Amino acid sequence: MERLTDALATDLARLAVENIGREYPNAPAHLLRSADDLRTPRELHPAFFGSWDWHSSVHQHWLLVRLMRLGRAGPAESSARSALAASLTPQKLEVEAAYLRERAGFERTYGWAWLLHLADELAAWPDPDASAWSAALAPVVAAVRSNWVAFLPVATYPIRAGTHANSAFGLTFALEHARAAGDGSFASAIEGRARDWFASDRAYPAHFEPGGDDFISPALAEAVLMALVLNSEFATWFEEFMPTIPQQLLSPAIVADRSDPKTVHLDGLNLSRAWSLRRIAKALGEGATSSRARAAADDHLDAALPHVLSGEYGGEHWVGTFALLATTD
Repeated sequence: MERLTDALATDLARLAVENIGREYPNAPAHLLRSADDLRTPRELHPAFFGSWDWHSSVHQHWLLVRLMRLGRAGPAESSARSALAASLTPQKLEVEAAYLRERAGFERTYGWAWLLHLADELAAWPDPDASAWSAALAPVVAAVRSNWVAFLPVATYPIRAGTHANSAFGLTFALEHARAAGDGSFASAIEGRARDWFASDRAYPAHFEPGGDDFISPALAEAVLMALVLNSEFATWFEEFMPTIPQQLLSPAIVADRSDPKTVHLDGLNLSRAWSLRRIAKALGEGATSSRARAAADDHLDAALPHVLSGEYGGEHWVGTFALLATTD
């Protein structure tokens, strides 16, 4: 059964177009150093002002690019192309790059990860507009890379939260970007930090998951990253890391209140788990563990996909991104 139906793909595209142009409500992660810093989201971030916060705007842009690259935007393609053209201009993106250069800790590391993922999606799309947008985005990519390279040597410990700061999730997209861009020094820095942080993990206490506002599984995100880093060594590592996948990771999380912006994170958790479980199953190859992981991924998609279009903006401004990630990775 196709998980991403034409109707859902079109709805996701239409919603993303609305989201990236919707300035309020807005939760800017903007440190006010003086009264001079009091500016509107659109003034601070002319490209990525919409969709509640900066990182959600970035990954809603990714959603539109991914759908268009796959030819799945349907009747929303024209409006999606227009929305991207309005955002991804050299002038607007230079403002975004300057902000990141000036405020090196801004959106560390979740927003950084999605910015690089957006760059990779544009680079993979043989379309004249995509090439122009990719070139315009280059200064922002350079700022993010610079901030990451400066951060990695002083990041002594990983962050194992189930939310934005999760280290493994961020490093996964960063490593994929570094490899796709042929940036060997960046890739080596990421791989080294990942090994420092995670290579010796054993018997991970995944039975404590999920947390009440998780949208990333710390256990599964770590495994996804280490599958990229370890390659043929991954199966051995995973057997020691998680000798048995606990039922808590195989059973979809219960979302009791989708009107609550934190509780609805659990819809995203079910979708990111599905993505993670599929990646882990592929990395492990055929076997009982892979079969359980694939079945659990299907269960998580069954639980979450009907609620992507919930009518609640607290979820609708971002959950669709993880639905697309889980169904098209």
